[in-house]
Amino acid sequence: MYVAHLSLHDFRSYETLEIDLDPGVSSFVGRNGQGKTNIVEAIDYLSRLSSHRVAADLPLVRRGAERAVVRAAVVRDDRRAVLEVEINPGKSNRARVNRGPLPKARDLVGLVRTVVFAPDDLALVKGDPTERRRFADDLLVLRAPRYAGVRADYDRVLKQRNSLLKTARARGGSAGESMLSTLEVWDERLARLGAEVMTTRAALVEDLVPLLGTAYEAVARGAHRDDAVISYRPSFEVPTGEDGADVEALFHVELARRRRDELDRGVTLVGPHRDDLLCELGGLPVKGYASHGEGWSFALAMRLASYDLLRSSGDDPILVLDDVFAELDTGRREQLAELVAGAEQVLVTAAVAGDVPEALRGRRYDVADGGVVPHG
Repeated sequence: MYVAHLSLHDFRSYETLEIDLDPGVSSFVGRNGQGKTNIVEAIDYLSRLSSHRVAADLPLVRRGAERAVVRAAVVRDDRRAVLEVEINPGKSNRARVNRGPLPKARDLVGLVRTVVFAPDDLALVKGDPTERRRFADDLLVLRAPRYAGVRADYDRVLKQRNSLLKTARARGGSAGESMLSTLEVWDERLARLGAEVMTTRAALVEDLVPLLGTAYEAVARGAHRDDAVISYRPSFEVPTGEDGADVEALFHVELARRRRDELDRGVTLVGPHRDDLLCELGGLPVKGYASHGEGWSFALAMRLASYDLLRSSGDDPILVLDDVFAELDTGRREQLAELVAGAEQVLVTAAVAGDVPEALRGRRYDVADGGVVPHG
């Protein structure tokens, strides 16, 4: 799978951009602030309908414009399809395939798949649990696009339940107690959807563990594959191997146990929105114990493991290396380049051409003053 042509209209800094791409490696080189990352961000957005740089859609639309359009011709097994998303901040986005509208924009998710390496990746192992939950959920959506609907439904129920808890807390007394029957309805939905999210995440982590070890051994020379481990840590005790029905039952037990705390604080304290992934290196948490270099190697291994997992269940994902080489020493640069050079399509951004390892030179585009032109 690869993107053969990319069209942008009012996306980020580009009023309009048309660019042809080839399989193999393409690098976009330009000073910071010139728009090179905007190009790969657009392709990644088509993949997941979210950005690896910002949480909301508004910054993706060029200042002064009402909407942005990202369109890409994607080649898969010699078949060509045109994917398009219209980004409408504050409204529903629209998606099309071969000019035909899709019922929901999220139906576009997974038709093209990307794995992005970015400077912020260190936050995967050094940051707060939000980063690791997002990593897991983004990967699950690409692996099984229907998961996007499950996650959206869970978030909606969680928001409604939190609103009810805040209202009950504000009213207090008998008025608050009278709302408990309504709360039980939301408990049912939260437990059902939450159990599905939790069991799906747990299965993902189980599949990632051996791939992570292999990737870490490859990235960190002299390391052993058993050194790097990732494990799922739900917000309440769940015995290993429990199925969805068992997890749902345990979820209800925990909700009942924490009911008074939730009413006192006006917020949901139980569920996958409070889960974490524990990253360990040599038996110790990466966060707080690993060196800067070890943390980078672990984060890179997580991305490589993601790539291998997606590759095992379909086409090669498009690899995006967004200004990542500036963060790595020479040894890690060369090692990463060797590991990803064989991917069907690799998109690289760099401020300085010399930061790009020889194995990933490929076709180069110079990005400056709002323009993108082939080098030489």
